[in-house]
Amino acid sequence: MLDLRDITLFVGHGENVRPLLSDVSARFPRGHFCAIIGPSGCGKSTLLKAIAGIAPGEEEGEIFWDGRNLTDEDFSPGEIGYVPQFSIAHDGLTVHECVSYSLKLRVCGMQGNPLDEAADRILDQVNMTEVSDRLVGVLSGGQKRRLALAMELASKPAVLLADEVTSGLDPQSEDEIVTLLKGLSRSEGRVVLSVTHSLRHLPVYDSVLVLTQGAVAYHGPPEFLSHYFRCEDPQDLYAQLGQREPRDWSQSWKKHRHAFLEAMGESDTKLSFDEDPSPDAVEEDGAKSASDDAAVPIANASSAPLPPGAVSQFLTLTKRRFRIFSRDTPQILLQLGLILGFPVLVAIFAWNGLPAVQNLSMGLGVNVMQQLQENMQFLVQGSKIGSLVSGIVMFQVILLTLMGANNSGREIASERLIFEKEKLSGLNPFSYIASKAVFLAVLVFAQSLWMGLFVHFVCGFPGDLPTQLLFLILVNGAMTSVCLAISSLMNSAEQASLVSIYLVGFQLPLSGAVLALPDWVGAVTRPFIAAYWSWSGVLQTLRTERYYDIVQTVIQTALAPAALCLWVLCSHIILGLFVAWLGCHRQRLG
Repeated sequence: MLDLRDITLFVGHGENVRPLLSDVSARFPRGHFCAIIGPSGCGKSTLLKAIAGIAPGEEEGEIFWDGRNLTDEDFSPGEIGYVPQFSIAHDGLTVHECVSYSLKLRVCGMQGNPLDEAADRILDQVNMTEVSDRLVGVLSGGQKRRLALAMELASKPAVLLADEVTSGLDPQSEDEIVTLLKGLSRSEGRVVLSVTHSLRHLPVYDSVLVLTQGAVAYHGPPEFLSHYFRCEDPQDLYAQLGQREPRDWSQSWKKHRHAFLEAMGESDTKLSFDEDPSPDAVEEDGAKSASDDAAVPIANASSAPLPPGAVSQFLTLTKRRFRIFSRDTPQILLQLGLILGFPVLVAIFAWNGLPAVQNLSMGLGVNVMQQLQENMQFLVQGSKIGSLVSGIVMFQVILLTLMGANNSGREIASERLIFEKEKLSGLNPFSYIASKAVFLAVLVFAQSLWMGLFVHFVCGFPGDLPTQLLFLILVNGAMTSVCLAISSLMNSAEQASLVSIYLVGFQLPLSGAVLALPDWVGAVTRPFIAAYWSWSGVLQTLRTERYYDIVQTVIQTALAPAALCLWVLCSHIILGLFVAWLGCHRQRLG
């Protein structure tokens, strides 16, 4: 039995507080199929989120599930399934893979033949066996909705919440989804609540809950809906709702529901509309509802599958991410273009190698004019060489920060809704971030190593190569990590990409490598500019080379010690991953 008691939800602060739900009470026995209808913005989706425990704002009232107060103990991930109105699957996976990954992320010990058999059974249950090998990206709208339902069935939820899963579908697909949902409600005593704008299928439902501006205007059998609202056609229902205030509709239903149902030959106990049942009564009614229909098997919390551990989820997510990448041809071509093309842009400025530093003759037979001319030539040559060496290093660093932004700027934001849905189903955010870190680390190493090796051998760039590679890897990793954090905080992939690119744009001017910053500006900004620390670190590897002294004569910004550069860049990586982890804890489903 799912029992809602006076659920009220407020959003806003101070004088801007407003209710999204107002004293919503309803009870749904096991094996029940209910339609939630009402005008747009009346709180239908919000009610589902309140039941799932993900609604925004301040909530009042109580929700009981089988006599258990969910205020004290939430639904376990295996007890509840939530199907949002948007797609919750990756386009690069097949239908069978989506269900298989859902099983592996939600059910402990799912491997090999048992995994394939379980996935096949679920796909057969939602009539998708024939398209099991088809990529999600080519599915029709109706097929995607059925896939979403299939993925929720992985944990055999006792409560299934469907948020406008028939919206935008053609009539045949809509018929198939409604029929499927009703069948699911009859399976294992499942409570299925479906938010819908369509009134074509109302007779199929066991009950209809009508909301108007967050208040309950009716909750009863669909065959009495027209009579109660005094309209010949259910399509006229919304026009009738506008004739009275929501508070009036709510009070009217509370006052007349018992008498109305009795007059229509219905029993209050059929739909469990008792005014204020005790938890013990809830359990008894739930058991009675189950016994009334022996064909409906009853699932309970103890039958919910155990979720896998964090390590298992991490391995599953990592494997899934690499599989998705391997099928994303445009992304692979882009990465190859960046990895192979950017080093060429750097090396083209010293394709024939760095110029040799000429020595001054300092001979006694050279007159003063010749010495002055030679000194002037040496200064001009040194200035060009020093600027070239510093520029090559900074060019590498800036291009690597650009690749870092491209690596992760959209990584979380682009699949945020999928992640939020999986988090609701029991996904550990730490496992998610760890899988992202492993995948992105592969890109960072490939990009940075090739950049450093190419420039070193083509241009004959001097210095300690292993240490230079380390600093190039760290600056790429730092920007990748920071942009991953940005991606976790933004509301859309476009916002995340834009902010990440802006961050790269600030790297060059605020590094001080081209033009020295005022001391106070440098002191404030430099700790956050990864490009400065990598640039300084790479140049410090030239200390045993003559180029180091020449570079020092042309740059206006002091170089930081290599050890300090190392620690600052590492701190950027750690802080970025930590903020990304925090960002993934913020609720964004909706």
